[in-house]
Amino acid sequence: MRGLQLGLLALVLLSAESVLVRGFGLEVARVDVTVVVVVFMAVFSRTVEGALTSFAVGYLLDVFTGRPTGLFPALAVLVFLVARGAAQLLDGKSRLGFALFTTGASAGHSLLAFLLTWLTSKSAEGRVLSLSGMPAQLLLTLAAAWLLFPLLSRLEPGERTEGGGGRLA
Repeated sequence: MRGLQLGLLALVLLSAESVLVRGFGLEVARVDVTVVVVVFMAVFSRTVEGALTSFAVGYLLDVFTGRPTGLFPALAVLVFLVARGAAQLLDGKSRLGFALFTTGASAGHSLLAFLLTWLTSKSAEGRVLSLSGMPAQLLLTLAAAWLLFPLLSRLEPGERTEGGGGRLA
């Protein structure tokens, strides 16, 4: 149920992001709200629920960007798994820790998206501009993670729990 709520929230956030980015004339940088949701799932949800929600959020990003289908769902699940492992070592449960953790994940997500697009696209020469906007994107994502943390915490108030007793978690 929480995965569905976060998926719907991601849809609303992506819609708002597309309007705001266009309204403010940000052609190169964007707010990476999908990574905010994926990292939150990595820190606070169960593994299967988080991976499925990350895939759905990545697919929504695919739909909104018009990039080749399959790139962002795969990247979202990869970011989820890496963030899940990193959450064992880093503190992402405080507001500041979550914002910094999300910013690092956004940097990795952007670099991987750039690399995979460059490797698979014939028209990727003009993609240098997307890297030039990366510092602004990271600052916008940091601010979004900081602002969204209280809302996300209301949707998922408890600690991450793992299933036991033979159930899939």
